[in-house]
Amino acid sequence: MLSVICPIYNEESRIEECILSILAQDYPKEDLEVLFVDGQSSDRTREIIANYMLNYSFIKLLDNPERIAPAALNIGIRASSGDIIMRLDAHAKYPENYFSLLVNRLKESGADNVGGVCRTLPARDTSVCRAIAHAMSSPFGMGNSYFRIGSDREMWVDTVPFGCFKREIFDKIGLFDEELVRNQDDEFNGRIIKNGGRILLLPQVVVDYFARDSLTKTAKMFFQYGLFKPLVNHKLQKPTTLRQFIPPLFFAGLIAGGLLSVFSKTILWIFVSVIVLYVLCCFIFGRNRERVWPDVLWMPFTFSAIHLSYGCGYWVGILKMISHRKISVQSNH
Repeated sequence: MLSVICPIYNEESRIEECILSILAQDYPKEDLEVLFVDGQSSDRTREIIANYMLNYSFIKLLDNPERIAPAALNIGIRASSGDIIMRLDAHAKYPENYFSLLVNRLKESGADNVGGVCRTLPARDTSVCRAIAHAMSSPFGMGNSYFRIGSDREMWVDTVPFGCFKREIFDKIGLFDEELVRNQDDEFNGRIIKNGGRILLLPQVVVDYFARDSLTKTAKMFFQYGLFKPLVNHKLQKPTTLRQFIPPLFFAGLIAGGLLSVFSKTILWIFVSVIVLYVLCCFIFGRNRERVWPDVLWMPFTFSAIHLSYGCGYWVGILKMISHRKISVQSNH
């Protein structure tokens, strides 16, 4: 039995496409249950799911009064009956062999978690949306996050999206940490590795993931990723990756450079040079054969929205931890 758990909140625009990609799976439906765990949606999300529940008994709808993703995952895990657990996201569309490939490789590889790569697509056909999708697939934007930038071979990694787990891993190391509104996957995968487990990336499995549709939403998302990352490190008692330190160091360097450049022409020259070099890199990494200039012109804004929001969030997270203030954000799956 495979139990698929999908946290949702106000997913009216995407939920039907997600459900249709689930129904198209080649996995035996008699060995499948799909649990949508809803954080009190105020749009038509619940109605759309309820209509499909009339014809497909393996689709179920659960309530998530806490309205955050880790609580939804834990509610789903506790209510599930499968010996394999898979986490989905309603912002994504899955290939028809997604379930079967992940389940088979989970059994064959001895991994504790397996997942594919994300092909990030624009939410709408506009220049800014295409720029956001490109930045979230670029090494300059995402570093060596292989599930975002892709890989040409199967490899052991620090994290994967939309993981497929053996149920026993939750008995061994516990459920998702509900203190982490964001980065709960990173912390859980870090716990797997800390306890001797392994995480396998499958490049042949490609998920179409739809990015946020504005720079404001993208910046908010990455600010939250940065905000919770120090707490993840604290819980694991070590950093999960080295790439996480680059945006906060860049952010701090810009702040310090801007302040000190008032007192020194040399520092001012270095400060301006760094900004010019960064903008040039944005254009270089934002340009390829498919991109047109209106899209490329958005790249400095898109890359900086990602890097500076994450970096700022990281420092805010550190300050909150030092002052023993609880880290919290608006519920948002």
